[in-house]
Amino acid sequence: MQFYSTNHRSRQVSFREALLKGLADDHGLFMPVEIPSLPAKFFAQLRSLSLPEIAFIVAEKFINQDIANSALQKIVAESLNFAAPLIQLDDDLCVLELFHGPTLAFKDFAARFMAKTMSYFVQNAERELKVLVATSGDTGSAVANGFFNVPGIRVIILYPQGKVSRIQEQQLTTLDGNITALEIAGTFDDCQRLVKQAFSDNELNRTLFLTSANSINIARLIPQSFYYFHAVAQAPNPNLPVIFSVPSGNFGNLTGGLIAKKMGLPVAKFIAANNANDVFLNYWRTGIYQAKSTLTTLSNAMDVGNPSNFARVAELYQHHVSEIRQDIYAASFSDEQTKLAMKEIFDQYQYIVDPHTAVAYLGLIDYVRHYPGRYTKIFLATAHPAKFSEIVKEVIGSEVSMPERLHTCLNRPKQAIPLGKEYHDFKDFLLKL
Repeated sequence: MQFYSTNHRSRQVSFREALLKGLADDHGLFMPVEIPSLPAKFFAQLRSLSLPEIAFIVAEKFINQDIANSALQKIVAESLNFAAPLIQLDDDLCVLELFHGPTLAFKDFAARFMAKTMSYFVQNAERELKVLVATSGDTGSAVANGFFNVPGIRVIILYPQGKVSRIQEQQLTTLDGNITALEIAGTFDDCQRLVKQAFSDNELNRTLFLTSANSINIARLIPQSFYYFHAVAQAPNPNLPVIFSVPSGNFGNLTGGLIAKKMGLPVAKFIAANNANDVFLNYWRTGIYQAKSTLTTLSNAMDVGNPSNFARVAELYQHHVSEIRQDIYAASFSDEQTKLAMKEIFDQYQYIVDPHTAVAYLGLIDYVRHYPGRYTKIFLATAHPAKFSEIVKEVIGSEVSMPERLHTCLNRPKQAIPLGKEYHDFKDFLLKL
């Protein structure tokens, strides 16, 4: 499989090059030259396949020319060694729990897969690979954990000062080793801008071996399709049409689902559930894309005013908003609505969710209200509620049981380097590493 830039289709690269470059030379995002179709046989046996078995079959369609099947099977097995259960709350209402990985967030799927694939390609490299990642919360901790002590790789994580939860901050700033955390005096969009500027800086790229671990990297995107197949495989009623509601910030998670659909997964509708950062909703309504300044909300990992993966969503549909609307429904919700949803889910189903998952639930309810019918309704739980224990306790009035690995990181000393949001400061820092 070859990959092209969303800014220019003419130059194609291998998976290896797309992975290690992160961003194309023309600053576009890499996309596969085609979305491969999976055979009917695969879907006929889907319900009998494990998550690693599904992941290998899907990944092999994109990567088979660059990684031998035996190595790819090992990468998948080591990356996805935790569950992604579909929990049935009601007759046709389900929640897909994506928080059973090491850092208790859905980002573990992609971060661990990426770490293993990068390690495979750089094991004999002459220069240290420096992985840049901007985070609004869970990406940083997942990448830090996935790449921790991987030989030949150093990770630099940029996160916005005062705009991630304490637990998220502890998870991404307490590993040390080959992990460096930069506390940026700005927003997530500032962090993302610094990373993108670094990749477009010719001088810097001549000096350093750089790549990205954000969802701009194709190796972050591909694994985010795996669990959509696995969710459909677990659906309680295989005869009902499936709808997914996805809490959406930088839109990598939703794009993974759209790729799964393009590969043949039978999904009736995706719901892009936004918080107050409603750039995509405005595009969905008007057909005009306009980036905005980031707003700070309870669902901080979705606080993105200029989602990178919008370019990929648009590319999948040849930039036709009418076709996007056929597959995607969009909605936006306030912090107050988010709190009410958290309480409603707890009272009605005795199930505890974090704010991001509550936004996904709201998107689902909103869609069904406008388009009633019988569906398998699935909303994505992207983070363990204990990662947002303070707001969860405030809303539901009960303590959240905290997994031991969260207790452990809370007791480690924070190790982060404060830095301004000016690019020259960031560049100087990288050149001195």
